[in-house]
This record gives sequence, structure tokens and C-alpha cells, in this order.
Amino acid sequence: MGNNQGGGLHKRERTGEGRNRLASGGFPINSAPGASIGTPAASTTPNHHRTATSDDGCPVQLKIAKSDGIPPDDGDYAENNEYPVVFKWHAHNPARHVYVTGSWDTWKRKIPLVKSTHDFSTILNLNPGRYEYKFLVDGKWCVDDTLSKTDNAMGSQNNVISIDNADFVVFDALERDLASSNAGEAMKKMNTTGVAPSHDTPNDRELEKLREFTQTLPDRRDFEKAASPPVLPPHLLQVILNKDTPVHCDPNVLPEPNHVMLNHLYALSIKDGVMVLSATHRHRKKYVTTLLYKPIAS
Repeated sequence: MGNNQGGGLHKRERTGEGRNRLASGGFPINSAPGASIGTPAASTTPNHHRTATSDDGCPVQLKIAKSDGIPPDDGDYAENNEYPVVFKWHAHNPARHVYVTGSWDTWKRKIPLVKSTHDFSTILNLNPGRYEYKFLVDGKWCVDDTLSKTDNAMGSQNNVISIDNADFVVFDALERDLASSNAGEAMKKMNTTGVAPSHDTPNDRELEKLREFTQTLPDRRDFEKAASPPVLPPHLLQVILNKDTPVHCDPNVLPEPNHVMLNHLYALSIKDGVMVLSATHRHRKKYVTTLLYKPIAS
């Protein structure tokens, strides 16, 4: 087995049992993109590379195939200190191809954005820091005017994004949002004084009244029936029963009612010992008005 020497890697016996021992034996596994040390005999279709170090210090490269189905570690972002950041371009005018490039890789790559219904977007894993970036829309350099911008050395502008570790810690982000909001200020006052802050808006004052419980009994007269019915709202005065059918209209077809007249029960004044009740309902694109004639005994 021996220590790591020139050309000594091919002397190691690589069996399925040995790979299982290295993968599950607690050795540190670190990402090594782009590194190529050796090729295991049993790995033919690698998906990504990982390098493990055994007890004798000999680096061993493990290539994990797609079929292995190993889920990503939850701590990958924390170990690599990279966080997912969404870049989105809202297409005000029809666009075919949109790319984003930035200072995170010294403007080396143009990363394509995926088109959705109304915009283009992509997700990049970036380290915390401040970055400048720009969009390339159908061969034309553009910036998003709705986001932060800064001047560059070329006499134009770039968009700016700042990535903070705390933005990706759920509880820290919630605490920061709460501290910067009115609710956070109210909670601070209540914690320091022990008294809930007063409410000045009319809606809050009404809610405070509803929350009050007293031993005072309401006046019974407030709940007695009114001597006369309430005044009819003016927009309900022009109901179908109060209108005459125009001459140019089919007498069997009533005019289209207003939407505020629907689902109400109307009654005409008693005439010749008969009371007329009506109600109008909507069924899809049609309006159905029902009349009920009821004789009244004198």
C-alpha cells in the first residue's frame, strides 16, 4: 500500500469493498473541481469528482456516478461559503437571448438566463461580497434600472449586488426584518415599558373598543324593531318593476338590469287586492326575473 510516491497510485488495489470503506469510513471528503489524479477501475460514467485522503496520506479520487443517488449535503453552502443568488431580467420588450456577466469571475463568462413566460432568470452560487454585473440582451449591454447601479470605468453603468451571510440565515434575516419594521419597534417598546403601544388609526380604535368587556347591559330599545322600514337606497329605485318596457323592445324580453339589483326581493304597493313580488338572478350571461302575484284578502 505504501506512502504517496510518483506513480504509486496505480499500485493500490481498487475494489468495490475498498471504495465503500473510503466513502463511509469517516475520511474527509473535499471538493476538487478540475483536478484529475487517477481513475478508479470501476467508475466509467462519472458525474462529479471528489478527492479523499486515506490514513497513509495517499490522495484517492472518487467518481460518483449519477445512479448512486447520493443527496447533497446540507452544509455544502456553509463549507464552500457560497450562497444561491437569483438574477432576473424582466423583458419589457420581446427578447430572444439574455446573458449575465459580472465581477465574480472577473467578467470572464457570459451565463445564459432561462426564459419563462415574462422574464429570464438564473441562479448562481456566489461568495459573500459586493459584485458588479450587467445583462447582455440580444447582443446589447443593458442594466436593470429598478436595481442598484454604479458608474464604471467605461463611462456606463453596472448593476450592483451585495451578498451578506446574514441574508441566508433564516432567523437572523427575520430578526433584521422585524427590527426594521413598525412591529419590531412596537415590540421593543412593550418589552421595555411593559405596556402595549397605543393605536392612533380609526380602525385600531374601533378594534380596541370591541376588545373591551364591561358589565354594562345595552339598552333594549336599541334592539327593538324600527317603526318604519329603512329608506331604500337610490340605486335600487330604478328596478324593473318600476320601469316601463320601451316601445322598441320585445315585450317578452326585459331590459338588462344593473348588477346592484340582483338577488334582492322587491314588492310593489298593493293594488286591486294584489301584491307583486319580484327577484332577479343571473345565470351565466342571462338574467332571469321572477314575478309572484299574491292576492291579499281585504
